[in-house]
Amino acid sequence: MSESFRALCSDFYVNSKLSVKLELPRTRETVLEFFERIRRQFPDMEHFRRYKDELALESPQSGSPHRWAAVRTTSVRGGVVNPERLAEAYSLHRHLLEASPYYLTIRPLDIDYFELLYGFDFDCRANHDGVIFDALMAGSPLGSLLEMPGAAPIDCQPMACFAFGERQEYEAQFEVKSRRQLPASRTGESTGEPISVYITIRRIGPFGDVRELPDALTDLAARGEDLVQHQVVPRLLVPLRDAIAFGSSGA
Repeated sequence: MSESFRALCSDFYVNSKLSVKLELPRTRETVLEFFERIRRQFPDMEHFRRYKDELALESPQSGSPHRWAAVRTTSVRGGVVNPERLAEAYSLHRHLLEASPYYLTIRPLDIDYFELLYGFDFDCRANHDGVIFDALMAGSPLGSLLEMPGAAPIDCQPMACFAFGERQEYEAQFEVKSRRQLPASRTGESTGEPISVYITIRRIGPFGDVRELPDALTDLAARGEDLVQHQVVPRLLVPLRDAIAFGSSGA
């Protein structure tokens, strides 16, 4: 399926996040042992970096796919950019879920939620907000608010979130993200950053056992792929792709 995603957008990625309620251990020995475990499984992830809010292990940016994992104060995150197959992305996320509870002393009561994010980037030189409006909102009741002489969208970033499941234990969020020009230089062309579409599907805690986490990944992956294939592709990705390809004015 991921091959068809690449045909729709410039870049495709699958990220994961395990969020906990208490601060994770950040000692030198603990984090390095955790990252060494990851590197043994994915030898190309050999670049250890320290950022402002996280410690990260990454593969080369030029690699395909590009993989990364990070430990923040209250979360363990990971991502795979442009995988050839979705299973290739899930393998990193599964490994993080299997290893992090034991290396970072995560307990079931500590788990806040686990989520998967499917991201789609579209290269676009036109005004992002105008393209998004033309593709997704023009002709709708909300879009009719701009039906006035000289009106042009300058901030159009639709987002929606809903809960579902027997206990409302799942959440899904859809977000379209534009990158705006600085007000002093509204040339109508983008700065080179993409329009992004994010689909996040989340399983809320509690979890009875940390050994349930890999099964939660399988569950969310099935639900996420179904949402992407049947809802997101026809209703978000294809309209945006067509608006960009066929020269939406973005005005």
